[in-house]
Amino acid sequence: MIHFPNAPEPGSPPGSALLSLPPEIDDTNAAELFTRISRVTRLRGPRLRVLILDLTATHFMDSQGVRLVSDLRHQLHPRARVRVVAPPDGMASRVLQLTGLRRDVPVYDNLAEALAA
Repeated sequence: MIHFPNAPEPGSPPGSALLSLPPEIDDTNAAELFTRISRVTRLRGPRLRVLILDLTATHFMDSQGVRLVSDLRHQLHPRARVRVVAPPDGMASRVLQLTGLRRDVPVYDNLAEALAA
């Protein structure tokens, strides 16, 4: 079964979109995730300043997940930023570290930190 991100959370700060991503991100769902997330970011347009991708529930992520985050970062409005939430002991955090994407995209240990940043 494929899970897709929720609609932006109601508690999202103004100018932001908070999306919870599925337990697995790989070649079976990354393209459709990109399409759905892009739809959300296009609807927000230049008003979107921060896209928060919550990977707390993501237990498996391969290079397609890294590519998803990178591609989303590049397709946003130039003033918009991506923040990622990934618990430090989780696979998503390790994959982001190993691939070097953490140098380009801020990764927070929990949602409270990402929202406060």
